Amino acid sequence: MSFTQQANQIFNQAIRDYHLKDYIDTPINNPYERETIEYSLYLKCWIDTVQWHLEDIIRDPHINPKEALGLKRRIDRSNQDRTDLVEEIDTYFRKLYADVTPADDARLNTESPAWAIDRFSILALKIYHMQEQVDRKDAEPEHTARCQAKLDVLLEQQTDLSTAIDQLLEDIEAGRKYMKVYRQMKMYNDPSTNPILYKGQRTTDNGQQTKG
Repeated sequence: MSFTQQANQIFNQAIRDYHLKDYIDTPINNPYERETIEYSLYLKCWIDTVQWHLEDIIRDPHINPKEALGLKRRIDRSNQDRTDLVEEIDTYFRKLYADVTPADDARLNTESPAWAIDRFSILALKIYHMQEQVDRKDAEPEHTARCQAKLDVLLEQQTDLSTAIDQLLEDIEAGRKYMKVYRQMKMYNDPSTNPILYKGQRTTDNGQQTKG
């Protein structure tokens, strides 16, 4: 079994487990042992799945503004958790291939393996939810046809991305490519780099910044 076949099985397992209750506050029950790549992959897709539904909820045009603000901040935290986990997965690969000596003509890939896996996880979610739309009994035939066409494209994209990730890992293992990871340097979550935070400013209803 290839790495992406295993990853996709784990992603689908996490998505199915979430939808047993389909509730954003359902506690995660990760079935894999800590400190393993399987544990990280399950957690990665669980985070993505919960955030998918948070994004659905916050788009309710009738949502209470106070609730929407709470959800927005929760989505921000989820994005940070997702980024941190992607970096953990890249650390796994760096350790896995630490003894590989890149060839003299080895090339650098445009993205690290974990960021490609990030897209792979989200793609599994898109496929799951597009299949839901195809299977809807209350939908018009035109809606079903549109969603089936989109699902076909997503499935093709999944095959292509799976192949690309497996080939990237093979190239790194063989020394044909090498990993170089740049840690995310998000400034708005850091109290020392976000001026609203380190200057003690607050935003008024009209968007103006004032001293808090």
